[in-house]
Amino acid sequence: MATADLAVLPARIDGRIPFGFLAYLGAGISLVFCYFDIFASLAAAYIAIDLIEINPHLQAVFMWVFCLVAVIGLAKDRNEHGNTLPLSLGVFGLLLVIGTLYSYYDGRILMTGYVVLLVAAFLNQNTMLRVLNGTVQSQASQLKEINNTLEERVRAQVGEIERLARLKRFLAPEVADLIMNEGRESLLDSHRRYIACLFCDIRDFTPLSESLEPEEVMDLLQSYHERVGGLVAAHGGTIGYRAGDGLMIFFNDPLPCDAPVLRATQLARSIEQTFAEIRKDWEKLGYRLDIGIGIAAGYATLGMIGTERRVDYTAIGNVVNVAARLCEMAGEGRILINQRAYLDVEDAVQVEALGALDLKGIGRQTEAYRLVAIG
Repeated sequence: MATADLAVLPARIDGRIPFGFLAYLGAGISLVFCYFDIFASLAAAYIAIDLIEINPHLQAVFMWVFCLVAVIGLAKDRNEHGNTLPLSLGVFGLLLVIGTLYSYYDGRILMTGYVVLLVAAFLNQNTMLRVLNGTVQSQASQLKEINNTLEERVRAQVGEIERLARLKRFLAPEVADLIMNEGRESLLDSHRRYIACLFCDIRDFTPLSESLEPEEVMDLLQSYHERVGGLVAAHGGTIGYRAGDGLMIFFNDPLPCDAPVLRATQLARSIEQTFAEIRKDWEKLGYRLDIGIGIAAGYATLGMIGTERRVDYTAIGNVVNVAARLCEMAGEGRILINQRAYLDVEDAVQVEALGALDLKGIGRQTEAYRLVAIG
């Protein structure tokens, strides 16, 4: 709705004499001067003052001048409502009054002039009210349309917030914001890309959880996922899924990044150091905790998987399977990487060659290395 439209009604109401009352006011004061002797005698009788007299010529001037004020009021209102009938009648009534005063005086003609002037004022007021009523109804309709549009916008924004919240479960916050703000959700469509995939899980977590109270298990997992999730975001990784004590993380998707394997190895070291802090309190209670990490590099198919109510953005392919199996093979506190990952970072890391390993579910042996140091 335009600002000018909203200002129409207040401007008319807040004016000095709204709703066409200027025409009534002018005609009424003119009538007072027309019957000044009667009004003056009544005033003298009720408030005990001497009878006030007025010069007849001056009386006539006041009569037609205030009739003219009434016509001016009709002309001003005509500019707003656009109906010329009240103004035409007002001009006709003014001419009757002036003609009676200065050419041929007849009380009946004079009264007819005033009646015409009052009828013009009445028609003018009704026209003004009708226009104002139409304006109010139009504005109410526009306001209803705005409210409906606002509801749709709110629903759309809520939907965007919900989608953003889902995205932030597996993407770095800045990546999720970029996808939503720039409308680049097509990045999440199914596609194939070279990635570095990292798996990590807590060693022997299942038998450990059987010896803990459920609340203790939840506290452990909550601390673990919060700390590791923060590290993933800091390193620009994407969480493929969480499963109890296990995490799958990949780099170079949905947005490309430099040196994805190096980022994965750096994240692995950060997770290892952070987990050492997490387990200190549990070791005091007699529980030994450790973590294993596997990293593989290669091509994978990535995209959204799930239903309308629950969806995840994840990777599928041999590189994911290799990373998962290397994680299983990793001893306590060890980080294993496959040969392709090692070739990407061989100048930046120190490793121990483990030779060809038989990994469950992998058709051929995999050359593996244990990460010793970075840099």
